[in-house]
Amino acid sequence: MYEFAVTPAVTQIRRRGVEISEVVPGSLGAELELEPGDRIMRVNGRVVRDYLDFRFQSGGETELVIDVRKHTGEDWELNIERDEAEAFGLSFEQIVPRQCANECIFCFCKGNPETARPSLFVRDEDVRLSFLYGNYTTLTSITEDEMRRVIEQRLTPQYVSVHATDLDVRAYLLGVDKERADISSKMQRILDAGIEIHAQVVLCPKINDGETLRRTIYDLAELHPRVRSVAIVPLGLTRYLNDARLTAVTPEFCGRTIREVGEIQKDLRARMGTTFAFLGDEIYLRAGRAVPGRAHYGDYPQIEDGIGMARTFENKFGALLRKLNKPGAVARRRGLQPGSPAGVGRSGRALYGTIMTGTLFAAPLKRMIDNLNGKFGTRLHVLAIENEYFGGDVSVAGLLAGGDFLAARERVLGEFAIIPRVALKSDEPVMLDGMRLEALQQQFEVPLYAFDFTQFATALEFGVEHQQALGEAA
Repeated sequence: MYEFAVTPAVTQIRRRGVEISEVVPGSLGAELELEPGDRIMRVNGRVVRDYLDFRFQSGGETELVIDVRKHTGEDWELNIERDEAEAFGLSFEQIVPRQCANECIFCFCKGNPETARPSLFVRDEDVRLSFLYGNYTTLTSITEDEMRRVIEQRLTPQYVSVHATDLDVRAYLLGVDKERADISSKMQRILDAGIEIHAQVVLCPKINDGETLRRTIYDLAELHPRVRSVAIVPLGLTRYLNDARLTAVTPEFCGRTIREVGEIQKDLRARMGTTFAFLGDEIYLRAGRAVPGRAHYGDYPQIEDGIGMARTFENKFGALLRKLNKPGAVARRRGLQPGSPAGVGRSGRALYGTIMTGTLFAAPLKRMIDNLNGKFGTRLHVLAIENEYFGGDVSVAGLLAGGDFLAARERVLGEFAIIPRVALKSDEPVMLDGMRLEALQQQFEVPLYAFDFTQFATALEFGVEHQQALGEAA
């Protein structure tokens, strides 16, 4: 599940035009005396609905007539001449997402606790967000206006939740009738216009697995290369999503799926030169299997859907170990202060702390960290955090809440603790249950950091080098 900085439509009244939120000083926008709160209404006589419209209608144009409604209520008409590459220096209000009208039996929004952040309950079905962020749409309710916009503005690629090409199965999963479930003509129109599609299957045991999945993969493969890839991700059940029609994903199910889809992947690679249909990392990890190698994923077409994230992490970690193993390869970072990523390595002793992660990735991460400890004398511990906030079979790090970390604080070892940065909102240091990072930090007895891999690597490089330098001095 991925959440983006979008505002629920139910809290917004749609107004004409698009509102400016920021103007870069010294930019063309500032020269035109545009200000935050002003609304751009038209560009060269064409109505502007959002910032995608503005970008499309102004892109490459050197002579423009822009109608503006000032925040004071005045209407301005700006006649502009500019260099083709000259940017306006404007930022705009967030897109208000179009809402989904399906009743998918597996919808994760139905599995949220009541205390979850409001934005987690937004069921978007918006081709603009699909283009911008990789959000999936089902295309069941795409309008003619939206279809024309995708084609005219070249909103490619689009990410489409197919789930099954068998219409009876797709209609059942989406909670709609077969006529509405049939998007074959819509997909064909998009593909014929040169718009690429990445497809998704949320795999539900006993519903769209087995032969249904096989047919879905091969039906979509017939549309390759315009359909670029298929992501197959497992159903996720929380304690709040307990629909009797759904069957939980088990390690045995994952193992069987790997075998069945593996044969299809082998066939497709031989015929098409690409794996094409990719299983989510969670399927391999829950089956206790190693994730495939780098070549399996090609250019990682669906990494944001959890396809190949574990492989890229392992590869980056291996590269980091090789870098640390080269004498003098790590530059000293004397200017870094405690509280920065490298602050974890300034105690003068061996790096001693705890890395917290979800139960799904804890075992592979522990193997990597144990290797690190053995090579460099660090004392890092991996702590698997149970997800009590969502419950069910939710086990990924990105869905851990503040309360989950807090419940494990007594098990933290060492002088610091690290939580995965992905557990925080993308644009704000707040977790899924609304707890802010600083509030969580105040309740730990040791410094607590929220790191992505780059920040972790920076801290580790400095800490290991500092540790080695002290050893040499002794």
